[in-house]
Amino acid sequence: MGKQKQQVLSRFFGPKPKAISSSSTAPSTSSSSSLPSSLPNPSTPPSKISATVTFSPSKRLLSSHLVSTPPKPPKLPKLSPHTHNPIPPQSNPSLHQKFLNKLLEPIANNPEQSSGHNPKSPTYTPLELQVVDLKKKYPDVLLMVEVGYRYRFFGEDAQIAARVLSIFAHMDRSFLTASIPAFRLNVHVRRLVNAGYKVGVVKQTETAAIKAHGSNRLGPFCRGLSALYTKATLEAAEDVGGGEDGCGTDSSYLVCVVEKSVLVENVDCGVESRFDVEIGIVAVEISTGDVVYGKFNDNFMRSGLEAVILSLSPAELLLGEPLSKQTDKLLLAYAGPASHVRIERDSRDCFNNGGALAEVVTLYEHMDQESSFDHSKQSSEATERGNHRLAIEAIMNMPDLTVQALALTIRHLKQFGFERILQLGASFRPFSSNLELTLSGNALQQLEILKNSDGSESGSLLHSMNHTLTVYGSRLLRHWVTHPLCDRNMIASRLDAVSEIRESLGSSKASQDIRGLDTELVKTINTEFHHVLSSVLTTLGRLPDIQRGITRIFHQTATPSEFFVVIQAILNSGKQLQQLRIEEGDGDKNLRSKTLRSELLRKLVVTASSSSVIENAARLLSTLNKEAADQGDLSNLIIISNGQFPEVARARKEVQLAKEKLDSLISLYRKQLRLSKLEFMSVSGMTHLIELSIDVKVPSNWVKVNSTKKTIRYHPPEVLTALDQLSLANEELTVACRAAWNSFLRAFSKYYPDFQAAVQALATLDCLHSHAVLSRNKNYVRPVLAYDDEPVQIHINAGRHPVLESVLQDNFVPNDTDLHADREYCQIVTGPNMGGKSCYIRQVALIAIMAQVGSFVPATSAKIHVLDGIYTRMGASDSIQQGRSTFLEELSEASHIIRNCTGRSLVILDELGRGTSTHDGVAIAYATLHHLLEQKRCMVLFVTHYPKIADIRTEFPGSVGAYHVSYLTSRKSEDTMNSNYEHEDVTYLYKLVPGVAERSFGFKVAELAQLPSSCISRALIMAARLEMVVSSRARNRRAKRYEEFFFNLKCAMSERKHDQDHAKSFQFLSHARSVMMELISKCEAVGGGS
Repeated sequence: MGKQKQQVLSRFFGPKPKAISSSSTAPSTSSSSSLPSSLPNPSTPPSKISATVTFSPSKRLLSSHLVSTPPKPPKLPKLSPHTHNPIPPQSNPSLHQKFLNKLLEPIANNPEQSSGHNPKSPTYTPLELQVVDLKKKYPDVLLMVEVGYRYRFFGEDAQIAARVLSIFAHMDRSFLTASIPAFRLNVHVRRLVNAGYKVGVVKQTETAAIKAHGSNRLGPFCRGLSALYTKATLEAAEDVGGGEDGCGTDSSYLVCVVEKSVLVENVDCGVESRFDVEIGIVAVEISTGDVVYGKFNDNFMRSGLEAVILSLSPAELLLGEPLSKQTDKLLLAYAGPASHVRIERDSRDCFNNGGALAEVVTLYEHMDQESSFDHSKQSSEATERGNHRLAIEAIMNMPDLTVQALALTIRHLKQFGFERILQLGASFRPFSSNLELTLSGNALQQLEILKNSDGSESGSLLHSMNHTLTVYGSRLLRHWVTHPLCDRNMIASRLDAVSEIRESLGSSKASQDIRGLDTELVKTINTEFHHVLSSVLTTLGRLPDIQRGITRIFHQTATPSEFFVVIQAILNSGKQLQQLRIEEGDGDKNLRSKTLRSELLRKLVVTASSSSVIENAARLLSTLNKEAADQGDLSNLIIISNGQFPEVARARKEVQLAKEKLDSLISLYRKQLRLSKLEFMSVSGMTHLIELSIDVKVPSNWVKVNSTKKTIRYHPPEVLTALDQLSLANEELTVACRAAWNSFLRAFSKYYPDFQAAVQALATLDCLHSHAVLSRNKNYVRPVLAYDDEPVQIHINAGRHPVLESVLQDNFVPNDTDLHADREYCQIVTGPNMGGKSCYIRQVALIAIMAQVGSFVPATSAKIHVLDGIYTRMGASDSIQQGRSTFLEELSEASHIIRNCTGRSLVILDELGRGTSTHDGVAIAYATLHHLLEQKRCMVLFVTHYPKIADIRTEFPGSVGAYHVSYLTSRKSEDTMNSNYEHEDVTYLYKLVPGVAERSFGFKVAELAQLPSSCISRALIMAARLEMVVSSRARNRRAKRYEEFFFNLKCAMSERKHDQDHAKSFQFLSHARSVMMELISKCEAVGGGS
């Protein structure tokens, strides 16, 4: 135990002085205060050593010193602040508690202050002063400060790091601190970022050798913030990005949201459909270079914004304030504690009145100034200017609100150094376009497109369709699935490509008639194409994410080894695809130049194997030393040719001269010691040692390094000086090589668009190959696309659910679907609970989505018209955080459907109206369906447990069909009528047949849910009573209708008998006929479900 700790403990566990009366202490206190503290006062207790030890920054202020501590006067009783009565004293604390209280006492209670001394200001070490200054500059950043071979956290950052990283935090001088080893930086930064923190890494900006020869040799190491990390920037960042654990299919979009209040009423739908905000978004995937923008009107439910957020799945949200309460609630609900989505808020007041456009233009002005200093070729400069022009044109065509979001995004990315990604106009794409079908948030969730009901990807449509071999292909497939195509020609192009790839896989079903070509030759070509494509995709699947890799190269954050892997992968893939001998120009029409029939496949192969990409990749790789790149040796990385990188050449020459000077010293020592065979030696990392026997005398200024029993090793002063110079030269070479490497990466930006297009082509080939593998493995068929001038129609024979089919295998029961705009375009589906109603309507929607994605579909045949929207209202859920009940959610989704659907849309409504009373629910469901049939005339699948809704067929004869999922019932034993339900077995057939189901068999579901038998029995009794009441009413109504029929018939006969008014007789007969027709239709409806 150290001396100071012993002094501290002596204060608490040493013998205490005897008590002295107040009369005797008063004069002694005054006298002692006038004497030096080093002189003892005989009238007072002897002086004692006082050293204050504390565990917080405000308590580490006092140093150990000698003071005379007079006894304290008796304390007055403490008064209560409310009653001003004395507070009763607490019981005596334990000795340990006294120790803790004394150890953690605040500064105001220190003896130095009680004796009249002024408190001293905090004294920080030079490192702590640097930390304080950095924290003032970056108050919202969790800082990791490089100190030697560790990264340290200070203060509150240390508390957070200790909790998240499960490391130990302790007091060190003025701050609580924690640390991690430098080689674990990658792991711990990822853990902190994934927990939602904004992490900054502070590095030493000078090495020991440079510091020793600089003006700061007596001060601390210079440090500065070298990198910032958040969830959206992590994969593109230096040192920690691009790891294997980060190369997943999940996107890491940064989404900026701004809004403006508006009020637009829909005349057709009334006040309920008004838009109250205009929302602008910009989403940037920094690790891949994808930039998405959009502007749209949204209602108070924010359904449009919800669709954007669910489709992009952002890792970070940038909110441009002010935002409305509804928008804020929706975004906070998405970024809940379990999601670890980071939210940052920023004001956009400065971007009003043209400020946003000025911010964006400034970015491009700065970029032009940088390019003016680049001594590159004229062709590359022209290419860059073309890219800049594309970007500026894209920005000028954006709405004002989107430009504000873009300006906020630029200002946010500047602190990370990633704003250059927004300079590439080719990367900009709108969130929604006329060529793509944008699925709503409800459709994505309720059809389980991306995730299942549990929130995992397993069991979703994307998971069942995903047979991609690369992570960037998987990301592209996710975009395809959430944005199906609306253009028939583009869908047909994808289907043609999938058919040809499937043929090459050996599937006979996908073979088509190839006119004018020899069958054997085509078979050989297909085999060659399959071999090349499979080889390329399999090889790429084993490599890291090259799409994020080239973007990291563009951001100048890639390592040399990563650069080699990425560029070499693109080069090898291009050379392999060139074996297909597809010419970039279409001048030659012979088979050797066009081995593929699909135009889309030819374009993709030509783009991925472009001669310019291959030449540029080879040229870039020839500049670098592969062995040095693999070893991370920057000093020998760059191969100098044609006078490039003169700073590196000069620094290497200085290192060589320093080495030669150091090696030349050995001849001097050979002469001095008269040892002709003397050589330098190295031991345990110590170089240029001179080893001599113990009896050899050396100059006194030689430095002894280490020794053995028989020898001593020395460093002469000339060697130390030369080693110092060599170390400095090596440091300068490292700095020059780092600058040259950054310049080399910066020059890559002019090649980035071509390399990005090549990787995008490889990702598209991977998606098409995935579709082909899916269709072959699961026996899918190519859908036939109806022409645009044909009526809207959906014809599916033996359709299957693409997800459940893989689970149930051969046990899945297929169903037919026949919808046609000129015939029956609405199906009302009834049936028992758990009978397969929801599965059927979901499978129709999923088959339509798969067809418009460009995939084959699970059916024996399918003819589908290209839809412009798929809308769903399924399930029951509320949103308490946003103040929305279950029924409000239901009707809001129905309102959204009514506003947005058209005659080319597919609408799916599942049990609309169940969230309220029976009469209200039936009325709302009936009215909603009536509006869709009369006003919109869209394809409708309507699932309900209300048989009354099927009566709408009388209003739309031929356009509405009633169906139910069939079942079989069997009696266990003959019993009374009241207990029939208990003694019935139900077998679900899952087959869709015409007619309305007469029962839902809810009691069987109650048995499956294991409700108590007493509850089920009581429910059966209540159901029997209610059925008796309802049937009695129905019989009475039917009897009255029969009486009305016979009465009208009797009146007509009476008029005819007495030869009175024949017109009146005909009127009685017509009314009697209408009554009878109504009775017959009701009997048919009841009989159809049996």
